[in-house]
Amino acid sequence: MDIMAVFKTFIYLSASSLLLPVLLILSVLIVWMLVYCGRFTGVWLQRSRLPRHSDTVSALINEKYTEFPLRVQEFADKLNRLPENDGSEITVLNLLRETEHTCWRTLDSLKILIRVGPGLGLIGTLIPMGTGLAALGQGDISRLSGDLVIAFTTTVVGMTLGILSYVFFTVQRRWIEEDIKNMELLCELKR
Repeated sequence: MDIMAVFKTFIYLSASSLLLPVLLILSVLIVWMLVYCGRFTGVWLQRSRLPRHSDTVSALINEKYTEFPLRVQEFADKLNRLPENDGSEITVLNLLRETEHTCWRTLDSLKILIRVGPGLGLIGTLIPMGTGLAALGQGDISRLSGDLVIAFTTTVVGMTLGILSYVFFTVQRRWIEEDIKNMELLCELKR
């Protein structure tokens, strides 16, 4: 028995068995991205309806919190409910850091998808290419064409997921930075 043939067969079977999970994960990610697009659009519409402040500090001093995004409004509400005590600066700082951490954590799924989407697309490309080339060696052109369709569509899907994730991540990172700046200003004004 040729040991190399055993290894080649094992690797071939292992790689081939990954195609179905990759296609399943890509399908789930497509649905997730469609839902995420809807949520993103809702937040974008909400933020676009807010007035643009020429003087953010005066709006915060006058407690016009409804003119700020929901995240800042919720933070202002939590900040106003804090009890007045000796360790209030530490309590305020803790609330700010916890809120900031929560804001950044919302971007984790997009950060992961920026890398995972194209990676799954590449895996979904290479597996059918191998079986398609094996079919070509046997003269089965119809199987080759079917495998090439799967290969190239998984590439397109994976790259699209990565691009959309990157765009959403970039925009939301800017929103979070703006919200955190406003929260920090609010904390300074409350001292």
